Amino acid sequence: MRMMTYIKRISLMALVLCTFQVVSQDILTKKEALELALENNYGVKVATNNVKIAENNASVYNSGFLPSISSSAGANYNNSNQEVEFQDGTERKVDGAETKSYNASIGLNYTLFDGLGRLYNYKQLKETYNLTELQARETIENMYLQLFSTYFQIARLSENTDNLYEALEISKQRLERAKYQYEYGQSTKLELLNAEVDVNNDSINYINSKQQYFNAKRNLNIILGTEKGIAYEVETDVNFITLLSFDELFRTAIDNNVLLRQADQNIAINELNIKLSRSDYLPTLGITTSYGWNKSVNPPTSFLAGATSTGINAGLNLSWNLFDGGSTKTRVANAKIALENQQILKDQQLEVLKNNLNNVYDSYNNALFVLQAQEKNVVTNQNNFDRSEERYKLGQITSIEFRQAQINLLNSQTAHSNAKYDAKLLELELLQLSGELLNVNF
Repeated sequence: MRMMTYIKRISLMALVLCTFQVVSQDILTKKEALELALENNYGVKVATNNVKIAENNASVYNSGFLPSISSSAGANYNNSNQEVEFQDGTERKVDGAETKSYNASIGLNYTLFDGLGRLYNYKQLKETYNLTELQARETIENMYLQLFSTYFQIARLSENTDNLYEALEISKQRLERAKYQYEYGQSTKLELLNAEVDVNNDSINYINSKQQYFNAKRNLNIILGTEKGIAYEVETDVNFITLLSFDELFRTAIDNNVLLRQADQNIAINELNIKLSRSDYLPTLGITTSYGWNKSVNPPTSFLAGATSTGINAGLNLSWNLFDGGSTKTRVANAKIALENQQILKDQQLEVLKNNLNNVYDSYNNALFVLQAQEKNVVTNQNNFDRSEERYKLGQITSIEFRQAQINLLNSQTAHSNAKYDAKLLELELLQLSGELLNVNF
């Protein structure tokens, strides 16, 4: 009785979960999921903002090529008791003598030549902007893989859950048959208990799979950056593209792989850094000019009652650090070493890329072979199950043999589903390594 009560509870839970399945749900296509992620994914948003920052830094306003213009104005007031003696010997004493002065000016400063330092700095900022764009592209590519890994996990769980549900229904039918046979004395109590255990196990497997299915949807929502809930389905069809040969993929990867492109940008930045450091060997020439207005109102003790002046002031200044204790030489030497390190890192990245591409390419071809084999296994096991079901109903095989045929079919269906999505993820990984992932239409 306890066993029957427990089975009823499990079956009730499975029935409740089934109600979620039969409710009409929207289909979240791969294309729609990608569009949502590109718009709302948190990592993509941060990467996009970093590109905007780099773009601002690479602007001419941050280059030093534009002059600086400043203005100033002021006023002074002085009240004091003064006693003065003139050249002719006369004296004059004034209490509360007021002195007033006013000034205003506008000035322009511009560096005509700084050893080409700002030119190389400006080019370096442009290369840094290009590097930031590549880093954003890397973030987006990684998001692609994370998105579709989770998306296909949902699709995998959807298919597996459906298969488990069908297995549960078959086990329930077998249990009903066993009950009738036992009641009419056509089978033993052991046959009934075995059927009850199988229903129990199938119910647990179905409930666990359904929970994993819901959890995977919540994980996908985090990647999408939305609060969609879990009332949606995903596409379970998978289309494979025709890939190039390994040699063609490797040549494409050399030109387009995002990590190699970043290595090239780092080399370019470090080359400019050497030139920027060398610019300290050269002099700096600048120009200054200003237009000013000055007015003063003097007390009676002053020779002049007041004065007003306006005019232009201009000048050139030249500075040349003939010897700085060797700091410039040290910076140049270190910049050369840093460039050498970047070239070494690129060589390493190229070797890693070739190795990874080789491994994934072989794994992908193997996965396609496994997928074809699993497709044949599903057909074979489906035929075997159908025949076993007919023979079981006719009493020609035992329930154990029928259960084994059922398990074999379920295992082959699960293996086929796993093989299908594993192969697709390997295909996406190959596309990322070759630098073509963002050019694929989903």
